Amino acid sequence: MAEKWQRKGRLDLLADVAELYYLKGASQAEIAQELGVTRSMVSRMLTDAREHGMVKIQIERPINENTDLEQKLVRRFKLQKAIVIETLNNQNRLSVLARAAARYLAESLEPGQILGTSWGTAISATADELHLNTPIPGVRVVQLLGSLGARIKVYDGLSIVRRLVEKLDGEGIYLNAPLLVENEEVAEILLASRGVQETLNYGCQADVALLGIGSPSFDYSPYYLARHVSQEELLEMVAQKTVGDVCGIFFDINGKLTYPELQKRIIGIDIDKFLKIPVRLAVAGGPEKINPVLGALRGNYINTLVTDANTAQSVLIQS
Repeated sequence: MAEKWQRKGRLDLLADVAELYYLKGASQAEIAQELGVTRSMVSRMLTDAREHGMVKIQIERPINENTDLEQKLVRRFKLQKAIVIETLNNQNRLSVLARAAARYLAESLEPGQILGTSWGTAISATADELHLNTPIPGVRVVQLLGSLGARIKVYDGLSIVRRLVEKLDGEGIYLNAPLLVENEEVAEILLASRGVQETLNYGCQADVALLGIGSPSFDYSPYYLARHVSQEELLEMVAQKTVGDVCGIFFDINGKLTYPELQKRIIGIDIDKFLKIPVRLAVAGGPEKINPVLGALRGNYINTLVTDANTAQSVLIQS
């Protein structure tokens, strides 16, 4: 082996070989000649580098957009932007939608902006899919709704803010309060507290809100599955014709507010101030989300939507 490479530690050498091959495009034969070793030895070194976790290979399938449906959604609901993905049967709908939303977020966020976020699996998946080639300076990420409880789950607002902060190399502003409290009186006390007010004031200044759209069904309601509402409360939600919620705001198929009793127990951004956030980006798709998406669009709770073609088509037909 050439002398300059002999002075390297084994792991450093593996990393250098992997960089030459995967990042700089050198062939195994070229690396072997540079190091003064055989090509088979270079092949073994590359295998060792992968086994040591120095190399991570990720296959990015193309995201195919349906521009016709995008334009129809924008015109029908006066949206700022619609991204409609042609998902395949063997693709995971949520991961594809999350990747599309993350790409849009990375391209549209500007230095010094404030990104607000609620909670849920779609937002969590989007945070996981967010990858930046260059940092966006001065971004702050603020939690718009309270936390789920003592056990922080990946789809909890607190966890999502933490991951977004890591990805964006920004500053996190957390809402240190529960998502849902026992009654309106407790909610009023918490909302009046200094720490909660400070966070929600940042939320009111958000330039972009990253949002999911919830469903009140037993199989999909995030409030029921997280044990924040009982079976009786979920049935009452349905009885009041609730079809979905965005950032703790419950509405019917026409976008009209429902279930005020529960609304008053939620610790989060005020609806009037929420509606003033310039970009309200929602990620949602699938048969169970058709009515929630339609209600959210009719109520103007969102103005930017990432969804799949089947959901978009069904929403347009029903509208």
